[in-house]
Amino acid sequence: MATVAEELVAFLNRAWTQFHATAECVKMLEAAGFTRISEREEWKLENGGKYFLTRNGTTLIAFVMGGKYKPGNGFNIVAAHTDSPCPKLKPVSASVKSGFLKVGVQTYGGGLWHTWFDRDLSVAGRVLIQKQDGGLKHSLVKVDRPIMRIPTVAIHLDRSVMTDGFNPNFETHLAPVLATSIKSVLGDEPKAEQTDKPRHHALLLDILAKELGIQPAEIADFDLNVCDTQPSVVGGANSEFIFSGRLDNLCMAFTSTKALIDAAAEEETVQ
Repeated sequence: MATVAEELVAFLNRAWTQFHATAECVKMLEAAGFTRISEREEWKLENGGKYFLTRNGTTLIAFVMGGKYKPGNGFNIVAAHTDSPCPKLKPVSASVKSGFLKVGVQTYGGGLWHTWFDRDLSVAGRVLIQKQDGGLKHSLVKVDRPIMRIPTVAIHLDRSVMTDGFNPNFETHLAPVLATSIKSVLGDEPKAEQTDKPRHHALLLDILAKELGIQPAEIADFDLNVCDTQPSVVGGANSEFIFSGRLDNLCMAFTSTKALIDAAAEEETVQ
């Protein structure tokens, strides 16, 4: 039987983004017998009932009705957030510089941005898909392999880093490298690609489309985070630590959900 730490690590490895974290918590609740309700409908709640609702795929509210609860009684509440600091892809992310395809990003939250350099990076999040009937649907995507990197330069090209510290420009230095632009270097890139300014690199859209099993033209828009592909693990000489990103605040999101589920399983706990 997995320990709580092992369950948390498994959760972290599945929850790369706020969208995935919310979806994973929903799976936990549904497996524990919680009933999904909607803000658009009138609620018919019963004492002893277990319920949850979501909003925008990023917000989750779950609660248990006490067996002896009456309107006006007090209640206990615990809160956490499903998002974590990360670079997020810009609405127009395509960039080409010095023969490299780069992905424009913007910082989200109060991150330690120097720790994102020289890591095996990928993307994950939510994609808006154009359906054949003209409607839209959204789907979660997670490219579980390194496709990008934010490189630092060799020490002999930046001697001042030893005296002045590492002070990157987040607008220009934090853009991950996606691939080389061979056609641009050779000068045989089609004229249409030289004059048009696509919002995102066709290569990136192709990767997303393959993950989703659709055509790149079906991608209407997306909300993607840059993610570290290094898996979360239980570590330390005595296996007493959890080495992972996104512990702020997915650790709280997971343990809060698990605590509610465990409490709801004992009738004498929730009255």
